[in-house]
Amino acid sequence: MPGTLQGKAHAAHAGSGAENLTQLEFLALNSEFNIADGHARQPLTPGQSKIVNDLPLLFEEGEKRPVEELEREAHAAFFKALGQHSYPSAPGRVLSCYSSSVAMEILSRALSGTTGSVALVHPTFDNIADLLRGNGLKLVPLEEGPLHEDDLAPGLLKSVSCVFVTTPNNPTGRVMAPERLRRLAEQCAEHGVVLALDTSFRGFDTRAQYDHYEILDASGARWVVIEDTGKLWPTLDLKVGMLAHSEHLGLPVEKIYSDILLGVSPLILGMVRRFSEDAAAGGLAELHEFIAAQRAVVRSGLADLSTVGVPDPESRASVERVLIKHMSGTQAWDALREHNIYALPCRPFYWADPDRGDPTLRLALARASAPLSQCVRALRHVLTPR
Repeated sequence: MPGTLQGKAHAAHAGSGAENLTQLEFLALNSEFNIADGHARQPLTPGQSKIVNDLPLLFEEGEKRPVEELEREAHAAFFKALGQHSYPSAPGRVLSCYSSSVAMEILSRALSGTTGSVALVHPTFDNIADLLRGNGLKLVPLEEGPLHEDDLAPGLLKSVSCVFVTTPNNPTGRVMAPERLRRLAEQCAEHGVVLALDTSFRGFDTRAQYDHYEILDASGARWVVIEDTGKLWPTLDLKVGMLAHSEHLGLPVEKIYSDILLGVSPLILGMVRRFSEDAAAGGLAELHEFIAAQRAVVRSGLADLSTVGVPDPESRASVERVLIKHMSGTQAWDALREHNIYALPCRPFYWADPDRGDPTLRLALARASAPLSQCVRALRHVLTPR
């Protein structure tokens, strides 16, 4: 086991606290009680089950039709289902990737040729910071509260080549409002700074489904948006990440894309189209109701514990943080693991100051209802003071 990724994750967790979140998520993959990763693992709806039953037809379509047509249709259905009517439809402006992490790697490599640091929202999922650092970029933490409340300091904008924001944010669920995005994009345009957004959790929150692309184009800024289907639908990680970019980005994203991959499977593009159409026809509303009910299970199950709080009361994302007042999130993670239950301690989300994540634990909500309820009962047991 020590030589395996699982062994490395155990060793990292037992060591200096330098473990990353994906390693910890890996530990949970074989557990019935995996509430760690944010991927969609809930049961299929009836409408989604019909799409899965049509997989032979989608496979046949993928064999016969031009990939360019399938990709164009998948993009159109996905963006329009999420309110992004001004998405860039010109060829090459949306690059389909195996995952949002691949899109992030492409952006990180492209930025590595620029001068200046990257201002990155803090906290956020740690692989964003890791990929940027791994490509030689220096990071400046951009605290989430001030980011949503006021202009960025001119001095900061003069020192960075890119401002990177996750909206809705993971793990807090915080959404950048339209007027705030408009002003941030204008500031980036004024200073020649690239504005990058990761909107992977957009589908869970109607507040995040205003037309970002209309605002970005009107600002005159150079911009990149990373989109993702993997958080939305329980498709066994058959998914597409997308890297959309402005017309005059000035970064070699298309060249780097071609260094990494040729394209994604036409079968998966067909699935994305069908799942997007289902979402637009009521599937998104079903998803929102389901996640809200799952969140209520967590909050009601812990509500009367004086040692537990809700740090993100307005979140609608498919994850929920729990604030723990009498032990650390890592201690709670360890105690849950004795019950074969896996969540995520939040230290690594605070990539610039891990101690600030100590009091919190993140739970994934996109799960079957019965296992989640059992996880909440175990978590209540663990968090009840003795």
